[in-house]
Amino acid sequence: MRTIDSILAVAGQYETIVFDQWGVLHNGKAPYPEAVTTVQKLQAMDVQLCVLSNSGKRADINRQRITDIGFAPQAFDIVMTSGEALAHDTREPTAVGHRSFFPITAGPLDAKTWAKGLPVELTDDLKSADAVLLMGLPDAEDHPTEKALLDRALQMGLTLICSNPDRASPRAGGRLVQSPGALAHAYLEAGGDVVFYGKPHPAIFKALSDQIKATQPSHVLMVGDSPEHDIVGANSAGWDSLFVAGGLHSGNADLRFDQDAIPTYIIPTLR
Repeated sequence: MRTIDSILAVAGQYETIVFDQWGVLHNGKAPYPEAVTTVQKLQAMDVQLCVLSNSGKRADINRQRITDIGFAPQAFDIVMTSGEALAHDTREPTAVGHRSFFPITAGPLDAKTWAKGLPVELTDDLKSADAVLLMGLPDAEDHPTEKALLDRALQMGLTLICSNPDRASPRAGGRLVQSPGALAHAYLEAGGDVVFYGKPHPAIFKALSDQIKATQPSHVLMVGDSPEHDIVGANSAGWDSLFVAGGLHSGNADLRFDQDAIPTYIIPTLR
C-alpha cells in the first residue's frame, strides 16, 4: 500500500483504468476540483478509461449524467453499471430466473426506463411479483416507506434483487445519504433471499472485463473510494487498486482496511 500524489505517476503501468463514479469523479452535482483535467491528461496517454458504477440505471443514462456534470462526451471508452449488468443477465434465463419485478426506485420512471426492451415485466402489486427490484432510493437519511414494503416482501418470501449494493453515497457538502445496499443487507440479515448486482460482486466485473482491452488482470487499475465495494472487488478480480481517501470516507482519519480490502495505492483526491 503506497501513498501517491497523482494518478499520473502510475498510470503508464496500466492498459485500462477503471473509475468509480460518486466520490471519485463527482459528488452527484459537480466534478471534484481536479477530476476533469486529470481525466483529460489520462486521455492523452495510451490508456483505456472506463467507469464502473453501482448504479441501478442503465449505462447510457450514466454516461449522459457524467457528461452533463462536466466531463467530455468521449472521456470514457466504456461505462458499465450494475443496472446494465443485470439487464444483460435478464436475457439469460439461467442467470436471472425472475421475470415479474416490483420496483423500488429513486424516480418514478427509473424502472420503466431500465426495463425497456428486456424480457421482464413490472408490477405495482407485491402479490403478483416474483421478486423485488431495489434499484435506487430518494436522497434521504432514512427510508421508512421502502422499509415497510420490504418487510411485507420478506413475509411473502420474495427474492430481493439489489442493483445498487452501496450502503451510503456521498453528496455535495460532505453529506451522506442512505443507499439501497443498506436496506438489502438488512433484508439479508432478516433471513431474506438477496441477489446483489454491483461491486464487489463478480457479475459486474465480468461484464466489464469482457469488454476492456487489458491483456491480463494486473494491467487494470480500479480507482474507488469504497474499500468494501471498489477495493474488495478489484482485489477479487486480480486488478490493482487506487483508494481515493477524499470521497465516501472523507475526514475519517482512523479508517482501517480489512485484509481483503487493502489497496495498491492511496491518494487524497483524484488528481
